[in-house]
Amino acid sequence: MEKMILIVDDDESIVQSITGVLKDEGFQVATAQSGEEAIETIQRENPDVALIDIWLPGMDGIDVLRRLKGMVPECQVIMISGHATISTAMAAVKLGAFDFIEKPISLDVLLMTIHRALDHQMESSDDKRPQEILSEKESSPSPIIPSITERVHPRKSEGRKGSSFLLQRTIKKSVVLYGTGLHSGMKTGLLFQPLPPHSGILFGNVSNEEVVPAHLDYVQTTEYATSLKRGMAIAKTIEHLMAVLHAYRITNLMVKMIEEIPIMDGSALEFCRIIEEAGIEEQEERANEIVIDRRFEIVHKNKLLIVEPAEIFSVRYFLDYPSPIGQQTFEFVLESEEKFKDQIAPARTFGFLKDIEMLERMGLGSGGRLHNFILVDDEKIVNTELRFSDEFARHKILDLIGDFYLLSRPVRGKVTAHLTGHTENIAMMRKIQEGMLRKER
Repeated sequence: MEKMILIVDDDESIVQSITGVLKDEGFQVATAQSGEEAIETIQRENPDVALIDIWLPGMDGIDVLRRLKGMVPECQVIMISGHATISTAMAAVKLGAFDFIEKPISLDVLLMTIHRALDHQMESSDDKRPQEILSEKESSPSPIIPSITERVHPRKSEGRKGSSFLLQRTIKKSVVLYGTGLHSGMKTGLLFQPLPPHSGILFGNVSNEEVVPAHLDYVQTTEYATSLKRGMAIAKTIEHLMAVLHAYRITNLMVKMIEEIPIMDGSALEFCRIIEEAGIEEQEERANEIVIDRRFEIVHKNKLLIVEPAEIFSVRYFLDYPSPIGQQTFEFVLESEEKFKDQIAPARTFGFLKDIEMLERMGLGSGGRLHNFILVDDEKIVNTELRFSDEFARHKILDLIGDFYLLSRPVRGKVTAHLTGHTENIAMMRKIQEGMLRKER
């Protein structure tokens, strides 16, 4: 049976364009130009998926969403807007919207989102079916047969060691996260949206169409954080989120924001949670790793950063700060998302009491609160209990894993770091990129 798609938009040209594409794809299509008309059509047509514009004459799209979910809860709703805000997106997601797409609409993204919504509807329907009682014969042990998903998405290795065949990944649905920027102090938020293969990780502003790719070529500054800029698109303090995307191997994602990634509790745990909430979808296209095939080295005064060939990505970090931090060494092997979430993601940003005044003069650190970073004075940790005895070294590894994803590809190699930070991380990535370019010539 053909699936029914409802389009609710008062822009006739958009309705006609989407209708033509959907009919060519074999869908049935119903349309409405106002909220009131949409409610009548929902009652009559019982759609499988509804595309609803936020801004409608009379009853707006959020009210239509609220009414629709009360009438046909299994209908998957995709909200559409040309003037979106994080608040609007969050309201829509909380009310049960499956996804949120901004105008101008990419028809490829729209079709991908509709098919994903229908898959989600089918999965939800399967979850609600009563389980059949197996007979004694049926419940007896049987050979393990790979699921359809496993056959379509083969993996060479459950872990990362020696893995040479990786698939691109995105998230299954849009999700929203609120927070405060560490350096701007501004209330901000993130809207995560799935993207098709070969899109890469993109940072965009909710109020315009400009985006900046999460790529080395667009690094604007590494002072106290890693920030990107292209045209009017700005993405500040990206390293914690990028570390999570690296660890979870997300290769295609749109991150809509207002200039700065929120600091959350100073760690990357909330970013792990939101990616897990969205779900991860493996895509058909291959994701090529950056395989380190020779030694790279950066030395600057007492700072040293080395990357060498290895079968898996690992980082050994040595840190030497004045008391009360002292010397710390930690070694981490990125074998799985779970290991990253347990050992590295909880490690928080730290700062020194003596630097606060300087940061304030620079217009930075305005979002720093006693609950979202570790504050250190000359004698003790001022504001919290450490999560690990070597939390400072682990946090340096978190930052490094994030910076090392700025070629938009997972890395395979062994990293040894002594007293380094964002500036050395980015310098090393530039060196690796130059090596890759020379190799391709």
